[in-house]
Amino acid sequence: MTPVLLLAAEKESAEVTDWAARIGWVVGLALFVALVYWLMREGWKWRGTLQSDLPEPHSAPDDPGPATLTMSGRYHGSTTAGQWLDRIVAHGLGTRSRAELTLTDTGLDVVRPGADDFFIPADALREARLDKGIAGKVLTEGGLLVVTWAHGERLIDSGFRSDHAAEHNDWVEALTNMINKTEGAR
Repeated sequence: MTPVLLLAAEKESAEVTDWAARIGWVVGLALFVALVYWLMREGWKWRGTLQSDLPEPHSAPDDPGPATLTMSGRYHGSTTAGQWLDRIVAHGLGTRSRAELTLTDTGLDVVRPGADDFFIPADALREARLDKGIAGKVLTEGGLLVVTWAHGERLIDSGFRSDHAAEHNDWVEALTNMINKTEGAR
């Protein structure tokens, strides 16, 4: 025989996998992931308990009037104003979802399929601006419409992203005009 054939004949088969050890590692990893998920959920619930002083959001009036602007897009959450990482979770305000926004003379109606709708009265609106991030969602500069509003004794920033980003500037202009008009009437 040639030396190459001898080497091939001397090879042994691969070791048999230790299934008990492998299953143990998989079960251990699954338990670790479940523990982390449970801790995150408990943290979310604790944050909601800490924010329990926040009143229930307003619901839209029966006759809000004609729509000034409408927008279809995503609601990315609400935070304490000026603190873009301090998410508000009470009353479902921390739940990301699709959103339909309607601006009328009475305020801003936020309809969220699969989540609680809320209404921001015109006299509660404080500011509208374009920003790049809110509560764990970071976009390009100016990619997020942020509306600051008063609720109870807190100022809240709510972040929205339109399906058509070109609409954001129109929303900032319309909301700013509404805020200026409402402040003049106060």
